[in-house]
This record gives sequence, C-alpha cells and structure tokens, in this order.
Amino acid sequence: MHPIERLRYVARASGGDQRMLVRETAGAIRGLQLEPAGLVIACRRIVERHPTSGPLWWFCSSLLTSAHPFDVAYELAAEVENDPTPDHLYSLLPDDATVCVVGWPDLIGDAVMRRGDVRVLAVDANDEGTSFVRRLHRADIDAEVVPPAGVSAAVVAADLVLIEAMAGGLTEVMATPASRAAASVAWCSEVPTWLVAGRGRCLPEQLFTAMSVRLADRRVPWDAEAESMPVGLFSAVIGPAGLVDASPEHTLAPECATAPELVRTSPM
Repeated sequence: MHPIERLRYVARASGGDQRMLVRETAGAIRGLQLEPAGLVIACRRIVERHPTSGPLWWFCSSLLTSAHPFDVAYELAAEVENDPTPDHLYSLLPDDATVCVVGWPDLIGDAVMRRGDVRVLAVDANDEGTSFVRRLHRADIDAEVVPPAGVSAAVVAADLVLIEAMAGGLTEVMATPASRAAASVAWCSEVPTWLVAGRGRCLPEQLFTAMSVRLADRRVPWDAEAESMPVGLFSAVIGPAGLVDASPEHTLAPECATAPELVRTSPM
C-alpha cells in the first residue's frame, strides 16, 4: 500500500485498537518523508479525525517536537506496541474476581483474556460491550453484557471497576461514555476503581484542553464520543510503571512535550 493511501486509511478508520492506529500512522508518515510543513498538516488532520485518541495525540506531538521525526516514528510506535501496562494489570488482578468494564477496553481486554479466571461485566457503551463480550467468549472467558441502564447494578455486583483512559491531563481523564457513572457509583459504594492509563495516554495540559474543547464543540454532552472525569474518582492507576496511588502529580505526568501546532486546526 502506498504511504499516502495508508495515511488515508488511518484517517478514515473508526475506533480500532490504539496500538494499531499508532503503528499504521508511523509507517505511513515514515514512508512519506514529508517536509516540515507537510508533516504539521498531516499530524493536525490525524488528531482532528481521531480527537479522542490520546496515543495519536502523543505520537504526533512527539514527532513535531523531535529534531529527527522520521527516525523516531518507529521507536514511538514500538513503545505503544510493547506497552507493559497489560502485563502489570495481569499480575495485579485478584484471583477469580468479578470486574466491571465499560465498552471495549483494549489493554484491559488483553490482561483479562490472558488471566482466564476473571469474570467480566461489560457495560454496553457506544455499542461496543456486546462485541467485546463475544470476543471474550471466544477466549473462554466468563463475561456478560450489561445495558447502560444497569451500570449501577453491575458496579455494585463487581469486586473491582476498571476504567481505561483514552487520554489524561493532570487532574482529569477522558474515557468511554458511562465511565464516569461507573466510577462515581463505585466511589459511593466503596468498590475499588482502577484507572488503566497505557503508554501515550498522559498528555500535556494544553493538548488535553484542546482535545476537550474539540469534543465539546462536536456534540451535545450526552451524545459525546467520550467524557471527562476527575482523577479523584480512582483509588489507583495502572500504567507502564505498574500500580501507583491516584496522585495526579505522579501518575498522570505528561509523556511528551507540547507541539503548539496541534492546538490549531488545519484550514481544510
């Protein structure tokens, strides 16, 4: 596939594993060897098409702030591809636990399928829960779809709530709709709630704010692609470094420098 077609494929892709999106973007951009102005435009359009993808914002910002962007493209993709977050979650999950998740969380899914002894209650947010449960069933994992109206009951029935971050700032994270409801009920019911924030999910505040503003401009709040929630709702955070207390100054520190070019939108 020609690099430009590969880049168009990434731009058109809806949903999908974040690791795949970063890998395909890295291959396309490296193949194109764009001049600086062209690289800026390409990166802007990628994050405009995928405004909820923290890893793509992280990847594009890292490229634009690098002195040798094409040399680091595959290195960045490899960091996301080899993210140790699922390994840490795999080791830390309680034996025979019932966990409540929202939508189709890629990193959480990896850990759960490798464990095999965890029961999953998947809230069907964004119509992804049903597909996620089918995937778990194919791996012989005990799983059940929960309609959005049953999120409170599912949380109370669980031993642990796992929320996967799309992106995070210093004090807030972006997650699949219904995640805030699940975490809030868990907080009130004293059910442990872990935030799973894989590689590339923690952004500089300027980029996270730009992401939030773009989402707010696109749809009414109750029909948004993602929702923000305070870090204070979580009892712990699982990331590339393992399990840490939910302390923003330590757990959600930015993983890249800010590329001001991404804050502005492209003219087309």
